[in-house]
Amino acid sequence: MESVEHHLDRPDRLEPLGGAEFAPKQTYLNTSACALLPRRTIDAVVALAEETADGRPGGAGDFEVADEARAAFARLAHTTPDRVALGSSVSVHVGMVAQSMPAGAEILFPEGDFSSVSTPFTVRGDLKTRFVPLDRLAESVRPETALVAFSAVQSADGRTADFAAVRAAAAAHGAGTLLDATQSAGWLPLHAEEWDFTVSGGYKYLLCPRGASFLTVTAEAQDALLPIHAGWVTGEELWSNSYGPVRELARSARRFDEPPAFLSYHGAARSLALLEEIGIERIEAHNKALAARFRAGLAALGHPAVADDSTVVGVPGMGERAQALRAAGVLLSARAGNLRASFHLYNSSADVDRALEVLAAG
Repeated sequence: MESVEHHLDRPDRLEPLGGAEFAPKQTYLNTSACALLPRRTIDAVVALAEETADGRPGGAGDFEVADEARAAFARLAHTTPDRVALGSSVSVHVGMVAQSMPAGAEILFPEGDFSSVSTPFTVRGDLKTRFVPLDRLAESVRPETALVAFSAVQSADGRTADFAAVRAAAAAHGAGTLLDATQSAGWLPLHAEEWDFTVSGGYKYLLCPRGASFLTVTAEAQDALLPIHAGWVTGEELWSNSYGPVRELARSARRFDEPPAFLSYHGAARSLALLEEIGIERIEAHNKALAARFRAGLAALGHPAVADDSTVVGVPGMGERAQALRAAGVLLSARAGNLRASFHLYNSSADVDRALEVLAAG
């Protein structure tokens, strides 16, 4: 490790954020696959499970707590709770958008984006789907493009999109926008009102239990979205729609809700509160500093990473090293041939150095 230390201009050593909320037993650099759950989140899930086992008067969970999660996500996404719908997964949210597109509409995607962004559109069979390199996404928008759908951060290698350029191109040609913020919400500021739709799986950087996912819809885009899984929870008056067709759908984005998975959302409310307490800007600075440290160390070892200012670091051609790292107690991922490290608030500079040490040892 001395040779790596010698070549690095190291930033100040970084300690984890979140305090006693986290206590990983291994070097965990795999948030892009699944986050560590905060202690408060685990406690909330266990408490609800035990109450449900005992027989809760209100049933299996509280809509009020689910709405706490909705409101907390709205604050993190710089929007209002009436623009947020709750669901179970990104693919379900994207599927609703896909099923709302008119036949023959052109949908533009980056090549190699995560499959949940594109597959709900391609399976329809009556849409025109077009794929272009990520760095040409904005310039590829044309007058016949109905929607640009893409991830804020690419799952395979951590590249970030040029948000401003895509927004400008879409506006110039009258195209809608769908942003998948699953690999960015929780460490990169999200301004949901800048996009017609955003989707964010909660179980990565938002620190939520799997089964919590968030859709935002602008007021202007809401009328074009079909509530294809509408049910009793989507009514304007929640408790008066249990029997017979719902008389009036919610006037807000709640009309697109799925029935909340209460265990997930009781936990999500606590996780999102923790992110608010720490602050996304502080988390962004922490994560990016760790990622920069890792990129510098990789360069010193002769393994240059994909160039980007992202908390997700892809190292081309090194995906096979993930197993050896795991055997040494360092958890990363192999994605599309890349070794992928992903840093979050519970990581430290010691975690980065441990991963570099294992890589240097061969």
